[in-house]
Amino acid sequence: MTQPSVFSFFSGAGFLDLGFETEGYDVCYVNEYYVPFFDAYKHSRRVMNIPPPRYGHDDTSIADLDSGALAKNVTAEKERGQLVGFIGGPPCPDFSVGGKNRGKDGENGKLSEVYINLVCDHKPDFFLFENVKGLYRTKKHREFFEKMKLKVTLAGYTLHERLINAIEYGAPQDRDRIILVGFLDKNLSENFEWTGRRYPDRTAFEYDWPTTDVFGANSDMGIKNTIPSELCVQHWFDKNDVKTHANARHCFQPRAGLLRFQTVAEGDDSKKSYKRLHRWRYSPTAAYGNNEVHLHPYQERRITVAEALAIQSLPKEFELPSEMTLSNMFKTVGNGVPYMAAQGLARSISEHVRTSDASYSPEHSKSRQSAAA
Repeated sequence: MTQPSVFSFFSGAGFLDLGFETEGYDVCYVNEYYVPFFDAYKHSRRVMNIPPPRYGHDDTSIADLDSGALAKNVTAEKERGQLVGFIGGPPCPDFSVGGKNRGKDGENGKLSEVYINLVCDHKPDFFLFENVKGLYRTKKHREFFEKMKLKVTLAGYTLHERLINAIEYGAPQDRDRIILVGFLDKNLSENFEWTGRRYPDRTAFEYDWPTTDVFGANSDMGIKNTIPSELCVQHWFDKNDVKTHANARHCFQPRAGLLRFQTVAEGDDSKKSYKRLHRWRYSPTAAYGNNEVHLHPYQERRITVAEALAIQSLPKEFELPSEMTLSNMFKTVGNGVPYMAAQGLARSISEHVRTSDASYSPEHSKSRQSAAA
């Protein structure tokens, strides 16, 4: 039995895709409109020796895709007997409480509907939609979300949704996201389980986490034996060997504000700016707009790109190209789905598919294709 073929949209530097790839999925098509992010995607795969997608890298805006070519490729995969999945997290600033909040009428907000329309038009066997919790919890955005759900339901999909947090999957970060998963085949629709979570239902937040400690440059501090080290910033800095990582020197150098770097307590993330990480705690959401990057727990600087990648739970082999601007580096890191959450979601889908009654045979695939037409 082979894993499904995946068509990826809004791919960024490919954190979500990497989670699916390492779970055995065949990411056969990749779409990302912003060239610097796409270059980072390609660079990281070359470094990790991951082959390019069979149907190529497409930097066309999702609103202008060649629908005929996409339909041809989806059909080809189904005729091979493969289940086909679409995955994507449309740009989210228009739904973010701390962002533009323009909703469905914003330039980015419109892309969510474009993605849902692609799903309805091309009918993959399953799809995954990821976005900020503002789409789920803000009243006016929730109305739009419900309309999109109705559209894919009328197209034949059975839906499963959940507000997840990255820390549930073992990523060292407090990051809420709404996930919508849909299955077209009735044999694949029922009893979907959100497996792959190491700390289900936000139990990770119940530990006796440290709050703040006096900042000391290059200070030593031991970890409490009552908290899981795998969820701590320092554990991931060590695991990814951030001091020797390819992106270890990529860091914003302060022109002013050094005094602030020295006076903010370790773990004080209570203010909008100058949030300092605690070495023995998880990170707040890694969202690095306007170059507002977290402060290092015990050094007088902001964190490096290598350290930001660690907070996003990427494997240490993952790197961004050195010629990329710092702003684009931190932006693509902040936009990405934490790798361990992506991997857990991919595992949930594959375990669900394996326990379903659906067959991977070409005959079943053709029948699915005929039923969807």
